[in-house]
Amino acid sequence: MGWLSKIFKGSNHNISEGHYYGDCVQDANYNAPSTSGEAFLEQENEDIDRAIALSLLEDNHNAKNVFDIEIQLKEDEQLAKALQESLSVESPPQYGNGIPRYGSGIPYQGNAYHPYPVHFPMGFRSCAGCNTEIGQGKFLNCLNAFWHPECFRCHACGLPISDYEFSMNGNYPYHKSCYKERYHPKCEVCKLFIPTNPAGLIEYRAHPFWIQKYCPSHEHDGTPRCCSCERMEPQDTGYVALNDGRKLCLECLDSAIMDTKHCQPLYLDIQEFYERLNMKVEQFVPLLLVERQALNEARDGEKNGHYHMPETRGLCLSEEQTISTVSKQPRFGAGNRAMGMITEPYKLTRRCEVTAILILYGLPRLLTGSILAHEMMHAWMRLKGFQTLSQDVEEGICQVLAHMWLDSELTSTSGSNMASSSASRTTENGTRSQFERKLGDFFKHQIESDTSPVYGDGFRAGQQAVQKYGLVRTLDHVRMTGKFPY
Repeated sequence: MGWLSKIFKGSNHNISEGHYYGDCVQDANYNAPSTSGEAFLEQENEDIDRAIALSLLEDNHNAKNVFDIEIQLKEDEQLAKALQESLSVESPPQYGNGIPRYGSGIPYQGNAYHPYPVHFPMGFRSCAGCNTEIGQGKFLNCLNAFWHPECFRCHACGLPISDYEFSMNGNYPYHKSCYKERYHPKCEVCKLFIPTNPAGLIEYRAHPFWIQKYCPSHEHDGTPRCCSCERMEPQDTGYVALNDGRKLCLECLDSAIMDTKHCQPLYLDIQEFYERLNMKVEQFVPLLLVERQALNEARDGEKNGHYHMPETRGLCLSEEQTISTVSKQPRFGAGNRAMGMITEPYKLTRRCEVTAILILYGLPRLLTGSILAHEMMHAWMRLKGFQTLSQDVEEGICQVLAHMWLDSELTSTSGSNMASSSASRTTENGTRSQFERKLGDFFKHQIESDTSPVYGDGFRAGQQAVQKYGLVRTLDHVRMTGKFPY
């Protein structure tokens, strides 16, 4: 039985390579006494024949199992290798999200991801792009899915992404160049991509009202800013250069009032606005449009008064002076420079507590009107005998009237004397242009967001009092106490 044992052991050895294990078993009657030698030999021969047949049958079956198991092992090794390679891809950087604010810096929002080409056997995965089975050859493993190289495409241009890195926005992949073109902020002045600073952040400036983004360098490179709307226009957009050094954009120029004569219809509008409030100004008060230098000289000639810095754009005078007023508006020649403007002296005579109201020339109608409404309130209080008030109370209530006038102009389809004002620009149905309405909202925003303790805090305190008690009761309280009611 020794050789039979070798057959079983040999069979067992072969099967163990396929992780299949068998046991060697001896017959239970092997040591039992025999009744006949021939019978024993015959029985033994039958047992040997049966064992050989079983062994051959088992070897044939196990050889097939070993072949199948070896194929499976090979595929498992390929899969493990591919998964290991896909896990070695660099993790995507964090996605930065910034809110444009003045002087803000935000991370560049172009994240670099790496599509990884791998090889797998036929029928292993289906493509996330075309939903068909991926055959033998290269394909990409990215975004937790598998792709044919030609099916992994940019969401912007629709072309395949063959670069080593790509960018993501939401669930959509982009070429890095397409992502930058679509999402990287551009300067609204020079039209170039806003550069990143040494820390890798996109740093730009943004106007708090117009939300205009531009490179920080334009604040120091001589780029002009409109003296009315405060915007920096694109470099290929024209500006008008006024004689006193101010720059006026073409949209603000469209409704600008350029001389004293053309401001008189607006002056009548303001007087009628005060009459509707039962605050008629009885005395005649001259209105003069002046250049910046003349306005500053007149301010220096006043004994009392508080002036809005950094630039004064209107004055209510009480002293006798000689003022240089703009009597003829300029024309604009080569280079959009003002030419041919005529000024003439105007001697102020003190007949009452107010000698004149001065307004800076060359401002849009709505801004000129709000300044005039402010200065008219100064004149009204002086002519009504109000005591000397603290600066925040006097300037605050004047800002309230300027804000009220702007609000009335923007809520009405047109001013009462709008058709007679050559500086007004309306559409065919008599409504204001979209830009002029936006400009009016900007002037209101300037009053509301003023941070100065005199004009800003004074306006907010006066506005709160008027909303709570009404204009008449607020003015009566100010007249008696010199303070706003609370």
